[in-house]
Amino acid sequence: MLRHHLKKVTYAVAALFFALGFNYGSWASRLPAIKLQLNLDPAQVGFLLLAAGLGAVFSFPVTTAALQRFGSKKVCLGAGLALPLVLPALAFAPNYGFALVIMVFEGVAHSCLNVAMNAQGVAVELESGQPIMSRLHAVFSLGGLAAALFASLMTGVSPDLSLHLCIVAVLIWGAVLWASSRLLVDRPESAAAGGKHFSLPTGVAVLLGLIALFGTIVEGSMVDWTALYLRNDLNAEQWIAPLGLASFSGAMLLARWFGDGWRTRWGSRKLLFAGSGFAGMGLLLGLAIGGVIPSLIAFAVVGLGVAAVSPCVYMAAARQGAVALAAVTTMGSIGALMGPPMIGFIAHTSSLTWGLVFVAMGALVIAILVRKMTWPA
Repeated sequence: MLRHHLKKVTYAVAALFFALGFNYGSWASRLPAIKLQLNLDPAQVGFLLLAAGLGAVFSFPVTTAALQRFGSKKVCLGAGLALPLVLPALAFAPNYGFALVIMVFEGVAHSCLNVAMNAQGVAVELESGQPIMSRLHAVFSLGGLAAALFASLMTGVSPDLSLHLCIVAVLIWGAVLWASSRLLVDRPESAAAGGKHFSLPTGVAVLLGLIALFGTIVEGSMVDWTALYLRNDLNAEQWIAPLGLASFSGAMLLARWFGDGWRTRWGSRKLLFAGSGFAGMGLLLGLAIGGVIPSLIAFAVVGLGVAAVSPCVYMAAARQGAVALAAVTTMGSIGALMGPPMIGFIAHTSSLTWGLVFVAMGALVIAILVRKMTWPA
């Protein structure tokens, strides 16, 4: 009976991971259209993404307080219902300033849902004794892949950005409502953390947070900039541009689906060191060769290489306590949302190719950090 209940909860948590990936991938894959609609240059696109990153930064005390007062189940519902509002708001944004405000809201809602659903996933893994975190993050990648393919399809059917993003919002609301009644009823984080109201990560949690930060910088930058790189720098056809995200997300999905077994067999430290090094060198090689096909292959290599970062780091953070998990997961959200604007600023001052070189270096930094730390048991 308990096993059947946990299976239902796992499906519900997976639905939230898919919804977050589908939301993120949907607006990211339509950045070229948003850029054109608002007449933005690369630096302005960077500031648009930076606004989401700032929202993630501001979300940490908000998320911690919400978890302490309501628990992760209620936070999942609230953030999950709020997040899709970003999509039609972006589609109908009358000007750049309005879009900036919307992206701050995106950052807050994204980070809140990310922390809460990871808390649910960790709780299920610990209660069941079965490794599931990598597969849950695989479902996030599946959401990004589905979003990219759906964006490509919708672009072929109609160029109307508002139609596409409104449909996506409705689908996400349906997924969140279905999942919310099936989640674990958890006690507030304040009780689990011994009454602590606010804390920054310390010790091992700081290194875990840095790895999460660089891991999601790489992941977020690939999600947000592959379409623009293919379209603007390589002059790919409009329908090909979303396939950069599809290539990256598809490879990440594959690696994450088998990642739980790899984590059990080789351990997180070896898996992350080899994978992040592979991702960094593969992307550098693809950029050096140039062209659409080498780029698509390089994006897939990055997806394979960094796939294990988030599930391994969040599971390790959970062993340090609930506050550490919230802090490290928030740092992951910050990286996902602040990394891409950094690439935009680099692209504005030089080129997007150099921006992606920075992404490759971020993957190599992960390998260095993993090599130098003692991984938590």
